[in-house]
Amino acid sequence: MATRGIGGDKRTTRSSSINAVAAATVATTRSKAKKLDRESHLYHQLVTLIQTTISSAHSFLSLNDLHLLPSQTLALESLLGSTSSSLYALSPRLPKLTLPPPPPPPPPPPRQCWFQRFLSATSDVDCDPRWNLSFRMSKSSFSLLLRLLSPIQSSSSSSVPPDCALAAALFRLAHGASYKAVGRRFGIDSADACRSFYAVCKAINEKLGHLLELRSDIDRIVVGFGWISLPNCCGVLGLRRFGVESELLGKNGSLLVQALVDAEGRFLDVSAGWPSSMKPETILRQSKLYEEIEKSNELLKGPVYNLDDDKPIPQYLIGDSCFPLLPWLLTPYMKLNEEDSSGFPERAFNSTHNRAMALVNTAFGRLRARWKLLSKPWKEGCRDFFPFIVLTGCLLHNFLIKCSEKLDEEQDQEEEAICSSEDQKFPLYDGKIGDDRGKDIRDALALHLSSLSYRR
Repeated sequence: MATRGIGGDKRTTRSSSINAVAAATVATTRSKAKKLDRESHLYHQLVTLIQTTISSAHSFLSLNDLHLLPSQTLALESLLGSTSSSLYALSPRLPKLTLPPPPPPPPPPPRQCWFQRFLSATSDVDCDPRWNLSFRMSKSSFSLLLRLLSPIQSSSSSSVPPDCALAAALFRLAHGASYKAVGRRFGIDSADACRSFYAVCKAINEKLGHLLELRSDIDRIVVGFGWISLPNCCGVLGLRRFGVESELLGKNGSLLVQALVDAEGRFLDVSAGWPSSMKPETILRQSKLYEEIEKSNELLKGPVYNLDDDKPIPQYLIGDSCFPLLPWLLTPYMKLNEEDSSGFPERAFNSTHNRAMALVNTAFGRLRARWKLLSKPWKEGCRDFFPFIVLTGCLLHNFLIKCSEKLDEEQDQEEEAICSSEDQKFPLYDGKIGDDRGKDIRDALALHLSSLSYRR
């Protein structure tokens, strides 16, 4: 009897333990369920709050878009879009929570898009700064450009009014805005925004091509360089890198633009779209500029200039140190001995050469500060359009100089940062030291510049 009693006690104890474990498990499960319910409730509250905030922010933008900078509205739109998408993407990870799709941005006012309201708000003020902030030019310059382009522009994009098409294209160039963002502001869909953009760029290339004046107004160019002590100079030649996302060009790959500018910072010749793997001298020799100077003898064939010592100086260009020295392309002296007094002419030439090269830096700096689309990395699929868009920006740059348009303070600061960028340095030319005729012309000009320094 005692043995059976002990066994019964063991069975009773085991049963009690199982019941206790089961009770604990149930209690734990209930506790977890309550915790999940609390979390789910909090998540729902958070999501509702965020979605309400997003909706309020969109409403704020739609009511105040005429009073905000374009850069501010674009940045806010991007942040709000990213927040909505991220919130919706997180929904599978949230316990017992199924989120509704993120609310789309509120549609534009039913009667007027942003551009129509912009025109109404600025119609009575010719010098309203909002024109420059939005389109990088004054209302009067915009009107002039519209008159110049409208015949081609209207036939190329008949579904969009000419003024709307031009404004939309300039807005995209000025701010690097997506076609979707452009379409929202101008009351057109993304496809029309794209078509209008390329139609306007085509019209600019066709109608404003004469503003590259190397072949049409060489006398004005020569006179301009005479004011900075470079007699008979016809331009300053340099290179700049533009970022591109390309597997073929590598992680830090870029597209190169070779440009010639005058003493006022206008572009005279542009050759764009060269891969960064090419050497500068190779780009030069394959460019149309080289063809017209070296082979067909169409350029730089004007009268020579006689220096004070009667040494003749033919028409020439100033070139960066990454290019070879040629009879018509004068590059700086290398490896100067600063303590050698006999090297004064060389130093005088290099000093003037540096001031001339600054013209290229400034022109490219202003180009990219004004047209931010050119500062964005280009995708491989858009690479073929790159030269076309760069030339569009250069022609508009020249047009705005003709109209006496200036950069605003913010753009000036961006220009300085771009001009001083270290990633725009190019390796020194490592080929043959130089053409003998080129050396003679450079030496004669160096002596002339040193004599001018002594007179001062």
